[in-house]
Amino acid sequence: LTHLLHEILVVTNDSRIFTGELKGFDQTTNIILGNCYERIYKESLEKISLGLYIIRGDSVTLICDIDEEVDKNIMQSKIKPEMLKPVIINTYIGLVLLC
Repeated sequence: LTHLLHEILVVTNDSRIFTGELKGFDQTTNIILGNCYERIYKESLEKISLGLYIIRGDSVTLICDIDEEVDKNIMQSKIKPEMLKPVIINTYIGLVLLC
């Protein structure tokens, strides 16, 4: 509860990156972000404003705080991320494999 109203970053399992003010969450990690932006890294950083946004908990890979001072000093134009490897779930033997 101490992180409510703090700026956070969320990475989803399809490699999308969202930032926003944590407004709420539940026991299944569904997240409500206020003043949400999606960060898209292409030739340069694009920020798409989404306003109030809900992210389903089953799509969340990573949640972390954003230090706004550090974030301002990062040279976003130099970042060239790679796509996350797909996750394959083998329900026959109950294994999760990273390709």
